[in-house]
Formats: sequence, C-alpha cells, structure tokens
Amino acid sequence: MTLHRLPRTLRLDTSDLYVFKRAAEPGEWAVSGAFAFANSDPANLDAKDKLALANGWLGTESFGQSSLVEVAETGEAGYFAVVERLARHFVESYGAPGLAEALPVARAEVDDASELCTHKTGTLLAVERDFDERGQLLERFRVIRPERADDHAKIWEIVDD
Repeated sequence: MTLHRLPRTLRLDTSDLYVFKRAAEPGEWAVSGAFAFANSDPANLDAKDKLALANGWLGTESFGQSSLVEVAETGEAGYFAVVERLARHFVESYGAPGLAEALPVARAEVDDASELCTHKTGTLLAVERDFDERGQLLERFRVIRPERADDHAKIWEIVDD
C-alpha cells in the first residue's frame, strides 16, 4: 500500500474558533490554501480574512482555516479523496469550468502540500504569508519539531485530590 504524507489540521486550543471566519475541524487533510487569496487586495480584507491570509492552512473538508497542521500519512484512497474534494471546491467556489479541468489543478495543490511533509510524522507546520512590494503572495513554512517528553524535566503532574 502506498502511503502519502499530507498536512492534517489540529487544534491545540480554541483560538482558531475565534480568529478565523470558519475554523477547520481537527483531523482534516489540509493544503496551504494560498490560492484563496491570489486575487485579494489586502487593504480590502477584514481582520479575520487578514489572519487567514497571514497564517491559515485550508482544511479540505470544511474549507475552514487552521493555524497549525501536523505531518500525517494516508493511503491512496485518502489521497485521491482529498484531490477530488478540492477539485469539487474549485468548481463550486472558484468557478472552475468542470471537474475534469479542476482535477489536475487540485492534484498539483495536494502534491505541493505533500512536498512540505518530508519530516517525521507528528511534526507541526505553520505557514506565514504576506504580499511583497510587487503584490506577489509569498509563503514561508515553519517546522515545529516534536520533542520526546521523557527527554525533558516534568514541570507539572496531574494528581487526584
């Protein structure tokens, strides 16, 4: 069985529920989602859209944003389901002429997301986006490496009362 590494949304706290217009649900496969802002004028974005532009990954089920994703694995069926959902989203939300035309674009977007997942599973990724002085959208990705809990001193412990 072929495994594909893809970003998967996670929610470490409730902040995504408040900072984004629509927060992705934990566990959704994700893509960068920069395409959602390709034709945007930053001056015309409201505060929540600016945060989504600056730091949001796009979940491929709710099409909401997530601040962080983790590197995870899925099989062929999961990979192709992500591609198909994204292609349908391109047709329904962005006016792609049809599924046949949207599928290669969606696959390229999912493959780009997969290329970011060369790290160990469970590694967290964050995105930072902004427009440069020419109006081009720039993306930078940060890697947050998981640390083994037993390599560090415990700073608290939960005990029964």
